Amino acid sequence: MTYSDIVVARENRVGVITIDRPQSNNSVRAETMDEIRHAVETLTEDVEVGALVLTAAGKHFVTGAEFGFLQQLATTPALTVKDQVYRSFQGAARALYHCPKPTLAAISGAAVTVGCELALMCDFRIASETAFFQESWIKLGLLPPLGGMMLLPRLVGLGPATDMVLRGRPMGAEEALRLGLVVEVVAAADLPARRQAFAEELTQAAPHAWAAAKLGLHRGLESTMEQEWAANVLAQAMLIGSEDFKEGLDAVMNKRPPAFAGR
Repeated sequence: MTYSDIVVARENRVGVITIDRPQSNNSVRAETMDEIRHAVETLTEDVEVGALVLTAAGKHFVTGAEFGFLQQLATTPALTVKDQVYRSFQGAARALYHCPKPTLAAISGAAVTVGCELALMCDFRIASETAFFQESWIKLGLLPPLGGMMLLPRLVGLGPATDMVLRGRPMGAEEALRLGLVVEVVAAADLPARRQAFAEELTQAAPHAWAAAKLGLHRGLESTMEQEWAANVLAQAMLIGSEDFKEGLDAVMNKRPPAFAGR
C-alpha cells in the first residue's frame, strides 16, 4: 500500500506510524484511517517489530475529522455511513486496540475527537506539555463512536469522562497525567526521544505473555471474575511451558536482563 497521509518507519525494533497531513492541520479522513489500519496490521505481522508508536508530525496530533469529509457525511445515507465510513474509522481503532504487541501514542497539541479516540486505543500515552484531549463530538451533535465512551470512564473515572463527553470539555496534559489518561508529560522538544526510549523498553517484553496479559485486561472490561479465573489459568499454564518463562526465571535468579525470544 502506498501511503499519502501517514509515514511509516522502523527505528530499531520500534514501528513508528506518523500522521502527516500538514495541509489540513492533521485532520483525518477515511483514507487516513485505512492507512493507519493497514500500517498497524503490517507492523504487527513484522517479526522484527517489537512495539508500535502512533504519533504525528507538526504542532498537533489529530485535530479531528477533516471538515470537507464531515460536509460529505451530512449528505451520506445512514447505512453507507454505518457500513462503509465507519468500516474505515473503526477499522483503525480496532487494529490498534487488538494489536498483540505493545502500542504507545505520543501526543503533542490537539488530540480532538478522532485523535482522542485513537490515543485511547493504545496501551500507553505520553504527552508533551502542549497536549490536550477533547471528545467534542457533542458540539457537532454526535457521540464518540470509536471506543472512548467505554474506555474513558475506566481510565479517568465517570465524572471527568462525563464532563468530556457530554460537555466537550478539553483535558490538558497535567490533568491527564493526574487522572491516569497519560503516563508521562514531557517538554515538547523531548517528546520524540522519550517516546522512542519508552517504546524500546516495551520491545523487551516477552511477546506471548504480553499478548495474553493484554487480552486478559481487555476481556476483563466485559467479563466476570469467574470467567477471568478460568481464562487466565489456562493462559498461565501455557506461558509456564514456554521458553520465555525459563529465560525470565533464569534472568531473575541470575540478576541479569532477560532476552525473550517469543517461544
